[in-house]
Amino acid sequence: MKYPIGIQDFAKIITNDYVYIDKTDLIYSLVKEGNIYFLSRPRRFGKSLLVSTLEHYFMGHKELFKGLKIDSLEQDWLEYPIFHVDFSGGNFTKEGLLEEKLERYLSTWEEMYGSHPAWRITADRFAYVLKRAHEMTGRKCVVLVDEYDKPMLDALNTDMERSARENNERLEARNRDLLRDFYSTFKGSDADLQFVFLTGVTKFSQVSVFSGFNQPADISLLRKYDTICGITQKELEHYFAEPIIELAAKFRQSVPEMKEILKQRYDGYHFSTRMVDVYNPYSLLNVFRYKQLSDYWFKSGTPTYLVHLLAHTQEDLSELTGRYYPEREFEEYKATAEKPLPMIYQSGYLTIKDYNWEEETFLLDFPNNEVKAGFLTAVASNYLKPAEDTGVLAFRLSKALKTGDLETFRKLLTSFLAGIPYSMRRKNDETERERYFHYTFYLILRLMSIYTVYTEKEQSQGRVDCIVETDKYIYIFEFKLDGTAAAGIKQIEEKGYARPYEADKRKIYRIGVNFSSETGTLDDWQVEERGDAGDSLALQHTALHPNTLNEACPYQP
Repeated sequence: MKYPIGIQDFAKIITNDYVYIDKTDLIYSLVKEGNIYFLSRPRRFGKSLLVSTLEHYFMGHKELFKGLKIDSLEQDWLEYPIFHVDFSGGNFTKEGLLEEKLERYLSTWEEMYGSHPAWRITADRFAYVLKRAHEMTGRKCVVLVDEYDKPMLDALNTDMERSARENNERLEARNRDLLRDFYSTFKGSDADLQFVFLTGVTKFSQVSVFSGFNQPADISLLRKYDTICGITQKELEHYFAEPIIELAAKFRQSVPEMKEILKQRYDGYHFSTRMVDVYNPYSLLNVFRYKQLSDYWFKSGTPTYLVHLLAHTQEDLSELTGRYYPEREFEEYKATAEKPLPMIYQSGYLTIKDYNWEEETFLLDFPNNEVKAGFLTAVASNYLKPAEDTGVLAFRLSKALKTGDLETFRKLLTSFLAGIPYSMRRKNDETERERYFHYTFYLILRLMSIYTVYTEKEQSQGRVDCIVETDKYIYIFEFKLDGTAAAGIKQIEEKGYARPYEADKRKIYRIGVNFSSETGTLDDWQVEERGDAGDSLALQHTALHPNTLNEACPYQP
C-alpha cells in the first residue's frame, strides 16, 4: 500500500495508486447545495487535497473519479474556468511578498483572459478577469483559495512594520487590508461566480478581511461535513485493515489492542455536535508507512504565530482545558495574550469533547495523547525554560510512580526545579508565587499522560491539589508554599481527600509537599501510606535545606 504523505494533488494520488479515502459524495453535496463556502481545519488535515479534488472536479476530469462515490452521482462533468489561489507556501513576514504573490496571480490570469488598461486596483483587475473568463467560456468561474489566512497568521504579533505611503503600518494590518481588497471582488462579481471555496486555520466570523462581500457559509462545525477532512474509525478499519494487522504483529498486540493504541494516540478530534471521532490523517499515514509510533503531527512543526502567542500569554492551561465554552469564545479570529483560546483551538491543540444542549456550550480539551504530550512539553519548556528536557523528565517521573518509588520521584523533581532560572520564578506577590508553583507542578504531572491525573479536583469538602492514579497506586498531593509538608498532610486528613478511595484495593499515598520561594524547589516532603488495617503510617519525612539541594539526585536525561 502506498501512502500519500505530503502529496496534495488529487490527480497524482489517483494515477499513482496511492491510498485515497473517498469523500467525494460530500464534495458532490457541497457543489450542488451552495456556492460560497468556508472551512476551518488544523494544519496537515487534508485541506489542500480537498481543494485539489474540487479543482479536478470543476475541470471535468471524469476519468480521475471513476469508481469513486461521485461517479454515480454526477452526470454532466462540465468544465469551468478555475482560479486557484494557494497561500500555503511562503513566509509572509517578508516585506512585499503578499503583494508579489497577488500580482503574479493577476498577471497570469490577465494573460489568459485579458486586462483593462484603466483598472489598476487589485479588486477591479480581478473582477474584470472573472467577467472576461465568464464571457469567453460561457460558464461562470470557480475560485478556490487554500490557506486564506496564512499571510495574516505569519505576521500575527510579530511587531514588524513596513513603509507604505509615508505611514508605518503593522504588517499584519497591511496584509489584512490587501486581502480585504482582493476578496471584496466576490461581492460585485456574484453574477460571474459559480463556486467559491476558502480554507484556513482561523475562523472568519470576526475577520474584517471578509467585510467586503457576503459571508461564506461556514461548514467548519456543520454536522453534515464534520468528516470531510481526516479519517473516521470506519474509514480506518476499511482502508487500513492490513496495516493494522502488521502493526499489531510488530508490537505484539492483538488487533483490538492495536486499534485502541492508535485511538488513544491519534484519534479524538470532533468538528460538530455529532461528536464523530476523527483521526489526524498525517500521523496515521506516517505510522502505517514507517511502522513506528511517534508524534508525527506535532513534530512537523508548531506554527510561529502560536509560539509567539504562548510566549506572552498569562493564561494557564489548567484554566483553559476541561471547561465548557460558548462557541463565540473559540471561533474568534484575533487571539491575544489575554485570550489565547481561539488560536489554540483552531490550530488543533484543543478540540470539542462534549456538547451541552441546554446551555449550548462546548467542552474543550486535548484531542489525544500525541497532542497533549507535545503541546504540554512545548508549553512547559517555554514557561519554565529549564536546564533539562521536560519530556525525558516526565518519562522518568512516570516510571518512579509506576513502581511506587517516591524517593526517586522526590529527588528528580527537586533537582529539576532547582535548575529553573530564578528569573522565571521571580514573582511580585505571594499569590503570583503560589500560582507559579501550582502551575509548574500541573504541567509536569499532565505530561505523564499514561496516567490519570486530576488537578484542583473538587470534592465534598474542598479541592484536592493533585491526584495521580496508576494501576497499583493512588497518590494524593497537597502543596504548600513557604509552609510545611505536615500542614499538607493535615489538610488531606481533615478534608477527607482519600475518602472516595476507601474501597479501592490500590495502595494510597498521602503526600505533603512544601515549595520554597527562596530556593525555587522542594524544601519539605512528607509521605503517609494507608496501612492494611486502614490506619496511616508515616513512611518518609524529608526536610531539604539550601545547602543540601545539590545532594539531591541529579536530573540526567
